[in-house]
Amino acid sequence: MKGLFITFEGTEGSGKTTQIQTLAGRLRALGHTVRTLREPGGTPIGEEIRHTLKHSEANRSMTPEAELLLLNASRAQLVREVIRPALAAGEIVLCDRFYHSTLAYQGHGRGLGFRQIRQIIAFAVNGTRPSLTLLLMVPIAVSEARRRGRQPRHDRMEEAGRAFFERVEEGYKAIAAAEPGRIRLIDATAPAETVSGEVWAAVAPYLGRLKKPGNPESSR
Repeated sequence: MKGLFITFEGTEGSGKTTQIQTLAGRLRALGHTVRTLREPGGTPIGEEIRHTLKHSEANRSMTPEAELLLLNASRAQLVREVIRPALAAGEIVLCDRFYHSTLAYQGHGRGLGFRQIRQIIAFAVNGTRPSLTLLLMVPIAVSEARRRGRQPRHDRMEEAGRAFFERVEEGYKAIAAAEPGRIRLIDATAPAETVSGEVWAAVAPYLGRLKKPGNPESSR
């Protein structure tokens, strides 16, 4: 692939959206073509699945197994419909969550079997993996405070209890420790400008492998 695939991970309220927007703007200013995506979602099919997983009033009895399969159905569509074509065209793809979220949320948080989860993920992504993952971490108390400040809306994932998010947090730490070469752990309690600086320091070395950007006006 000619492009660059970077994913952002973290617990709720870690500031992923803000940092993705900041990074995308900086890359576009340099002339890169950037595509920003989110999981679940990113395609018409994926957005329907996102609504079912997170916001539908009919989702309250969803089992962890159904959740796992729906997430990876959305992922399989996103990989084939958007991510691979964008990378083949030389774009930089920034994705808000990817398969590390599944390992943390469904593996550690929901307690599902990791062997099966990894098999399902492998089938969904079929070799498409990020070159770099930026893991933005905030303490549980900070995450809870930030979530309380959001506009009220039924969100099945965010409504899980503290014990669930403690398991997710520990899961992310274990995932980062297992892949130190691919995952960059960032303290997201720092001011947004400081976090942006750390994000850029992690991303900049990967830009050298890309072809020299063309006209900045051609970027998305």
